[in-house]
Amino acid sequence: MKKPIIGITSHVELDYKHSLSNDYIQSVIQAGGLPVILPIGIDTDIDQLTEMIDGLVVTGGGDIDPTLFDEEPHPNLGMISPGRDLFEIAIIQHMLNVDKPILAICRGIQILNISIGGDMYQDIYSQINQNLLQHTQKATRSHLAHYVVAEESTLLKDIIGIKKFRVNTYHHQAVRNVPKPFIISGVASDGIIEAIESIRHQFVLGVQWHPEALAVKGDEFAQRIFNRFIKSC
Repeated sequence: MKKPIIGITSHVELDYKHSLSNDYIQSVIQAGGLPVILPIGIDTDIDQLTEMIDGLVVTGGGDIDPTLFDEEPHPNLGMISPGRDLFEIAIIQHMLNVDKPILAICRGIQILNISIGGDMYQDIYSQINQNLLQHTQKATRSHLAHYVVAEESTLLKDIIGIKKFRVNTYHHQAVRNVPKPFIISGVASDGIIEAIESIRHQFVLGVQWHPEALAVKGDEFAQRIFNRFIKSC
């Protein structure tokens, strides 16, 4: 049986240098997929690209251009890559249109939400007036830093199998308003949205943590996410 071809987006510095953690690649291979790294600059060939791949992993990286959700840059906004933003929005929207599986990770959950008309916090620590957890952990990437609570009757809960589990965390931005047909399927104890998913598509899941860094270290819950994603592809 042929392995599903999985397109993986990459981090782009100043729209000229691509890079990607090997953990994404190995997690896809480990789950039974055939990974292909996707560059920016091929926006005009999105139709052909989405026909070629069986699933899409939208990866982590830098910040997102706030003008995409009608805001201007916050003082704490980090480096952005406009070319990456536009490419990822285009391919996400095409994958949604043809109902092919999407797994969106960290920055990925944010650009996924923007792609469907949602928005985000540019900097949670200065835009949310309450005590928050440390969402950029000062520990190895495989350390499980805080808890996520999975909502009942969701894809996330079905995959993980339990209501409360621990994750790693590396972000200062976060999803804010989530439009239909997407729902919030996981939250941290401080209320930060940790997972969203579509109730209209076969498999579209966004998570704020980094399951790829956990899956390669043998974390059962992270491996379940990649296994279900590849199975859906």
